Amino acid sequence: MITILLFAGMKEAAGTDKLTMDREQVSVAEVRQFVKETYPAIPGTERAMAAVNEEFVPDQELIRDGDTIAFIPPVSGG
Repeated sequence: MITILLFAGMKEAAGTDKLTMDREQVSVAEVRQFVKETYPAIPGTERAMAAVNEEFVPDQELIRDGDTIAFIPPVSGG
């Protein structure tokens, strides 16, 4: 099982900070698509940075059973 962590507005829109995906292996891009299709109310999935096991990765990175992927949306401040 792959754990998907959500932050900021993504977390608020989903009503939870954690989702799961029952797959043995999947790419970051496929996880993005899963979140977008399963939870269409979650904003910014395509713009969020992805970190697998606490390391930023590109969309083609493979995620395996037991891994954790975090989507970190862009933030601004002043």
